[in-house]
Amino acid sequence: MQLKYKIAALSLLPMLLAVAVVCALVLVQNQRLGEQQARLIESSILTSKQAELKHYVEMALSLVSPLYDNEQDEAASKQQVLAVLARMSFGSDGYFFVYDRQGRNLMHPRQGELVGQDLWNLTDPKGLPVIQALLNSATSGNGFQRYAWQKPSTGQVTDKLAYVVMLDRWGWMLGTGLYLDDVDQAMRQVRKEAAAGIRATMLAIAAVALVAVLLVFTGGLALNVREQRLADRKLQLLTQRIVSLQDEERSRVSRELHDGISQLLVSIKFQFELAGHQLAAGGDQGLQTLHQGTERLAAAIGEVRRISHDLHPSLLDTLGLPSAIGQLVAEFEPRSGLQVHYRNGLGDTVLDDGVAVALFRVLQEALTNVERHARAQGVEIDLDGQGHWVRLQVRDDGCGFNPRHLDNVKSGIGLRNIRERVEHFGGRFALTSTPDGTLLEVTLPCQGLGPPAPAGA
Repeated sequence: MQLKYKIAALSLLPMLLAVAVVCALVLVQNQRLGEQQARLIESSILTSKQAELKHYVEMALSLVSPLYDNEQDEAASKQQVLAVLARMSFGSDGYFFVYDRQGRNLMHPRQGELVGQDLWNLTDPKGLPVIQALLNSATSGNGFQRYAWQKPSTGQVTDKLAYVVMLDRWGWMLGTGLYLDDVDQAMRQVRKEAAAGIRATMLAIAAVALVAVLLVFTGGLALNVREQRLADRKLQLLTQRIVSLQDEERSRVSRELHDGISQLLVSIKFQFELAGHQLAAGGDQGLQTLHQGTERLAAAIGEVRRISHDLHPSLLDTLGLPSAIGQLVAEFEPRSGLQVHYRNGLGDTVLDDGVAVALFRVLQEALTNVERHARAQGVEIDLDGQGHWVRLQVRDDGCGFNPRHLDNVKSGIGLRNIRERVEHFGGRFALTSTPDGTLLEVTLPCQGLGPPAPAGA
């Protein structure tokens, strides 16, 4: 996978993970709130139904109380109470029922087939012994009991809430109930609305996440295109600069060969030809002319060595960086007229070839800039190292400059070359310039400072 795709993945995955966590939290919280709302509504409805049931039972008791209190003809009073309760109803499914303590049904206006039957062991679909639970609620409970019973209007078994009381003197249980299918419907509606709210919230979060992903993708794509164009531009400029530097170096070598070596060789050729003619003619000046040609040949050899040294100083391969810098300083001082103070803190330590060449080229660039632009009187060069680092400092007392010119395309090529060379080796580059002078500091990593080179190497 390419780096840009890895970066895109690293930017999108945490956001998608955060969105997923938020969705999970919202889902759990909404479900919890929906269930709490449903329970609250159910409790409110049941409370109102309980109050309604107590009102119905109290009304029935107020009607039958005169008969219940009549102790003269108890059998007739019982029949009259049952008749009164059988005629009382409310709504399509509201009625009263009466049982004795043994669970035998005494009156049921909607299901006459139950009258006279022993229903003590009757259970609802959930396994609840209904009559026993009603009697327990009437005698020792608060009178309310929830169970499942057949609804007369539909014939379906439905949850029912009943309220029962005991007529202790007769041993009867009197009660009535309300079916709770409307409560179940209300609960289903509440849960349905809660689910719809959760879906709407999830869709909203998904839409926001999608928009965020699209924005991140679009921004990343635009940034990638911009960075790609900028990288291509920098690569193009770097290629052009490399080609220009190569052409400049070739032109310099060509000029030195043409103006130096070529002219010396032509002069030597003429000297040897003249010496040959003079010797053939028996003249006394032939040996002197031959001697002059030999001296010029030695000068040509020295010029070849100088050009070779500029391209790659041989002392780097033989005596190491400190000696090569010493030779460079010895050549630079008389040529530039500047006073150079060179401090070698490495001794004769031999560095890695790549690090040694890089530091030597950095010093060449630095001294060239000082000679051309600094208008300095003196230069200080410090070379030292410790552990796995080697440091080169070049300080001049010139007029200084603005370090921001380092990023100028049309200027500061030498300084940019130094920085790029240092960055290539993973080193540190620091440049400080004031009107009193400039300090260039370069630190490069190495495999460790090696032992000094043996004598004669």
